[in-house]
Amino acid sequence: MKITDILLAEHIVFHNIFDHIERTLPRLKTLAEIRALAALLEDLLRGHSKAEDELLLAPLEHYLEQIGQRDSFEHEHHEIDANLLRIHQARSVAEARRLMQHALTYSRKHFDHEERIVFPMAEKVLKATTLRELGRIWLQKRDALPV
Repeated sequence: MKITDILLAEHIVFHNIFDHIERTLPRLKTLAEIRALAALLEDLLRGHSKAEDELLLAPLEHYLEQIGQRDSFEHEHHEIDANLLRIHQARSVAEARRLMQHALTYSRKHFDHEERIVFPMAEKVLKATTLRELGRIWLQKRDALPV
């Protein structure tokens, strides 16, 4: 399986998670509830981002720089992370909700950029055998995770 197929499948799961959080967020009553969702999302995004950065963005970095997108991707990552981290310092439920919504908005924007720019670029400039090898590496790393 190609790394682009794997990461796109993860994106589909994340879009469902984002939808769930957006539906649930207005009903949450405490900072602890929102902070728990933020911690979960942070952990999930961290693993996904690490795999994406190491296996797909690294080989494409000079292409992304050539089209002026590398800094944009870094900025989006920073905004997602910063908003999720700020939730843990939020002093009110309203502030935490606002920060979570910002994190979700940046996440959706970032995923959209990857789906429209990075994945098609990878399919165009990397060989199919390379994409499959990167997918195999992803599977090995996943299998090596502690249960």
